[in-house]
Amino acid sequence: MGRLAKVKGKMAGYFREVRSEFTKVIWPDRRETAIYTLVVLASVGAVALTIWVVDTFLSTVFGWALSP
Repeated sequence: MGRLAKVKGKMAGYFREVRSEFTKVIWPDRRETAIYTLVVLASVGAVALTIWVVDTFLSTVFGWALSP
């Protein structure tokens, strides 16, 4: 068996396994997707707000400390 045929056989086996694994996945419905999206957006907002507050605080502190 040639090298190319072995590669094709391995690729075909790989994609067969991928297809069988996809059948085992429990895909979220529209409601779950909306909830997960809101959770991600809220989390990103909370982290952004936290970074903004810490940045503002540190800028103020260093501004006072380094002012002549």
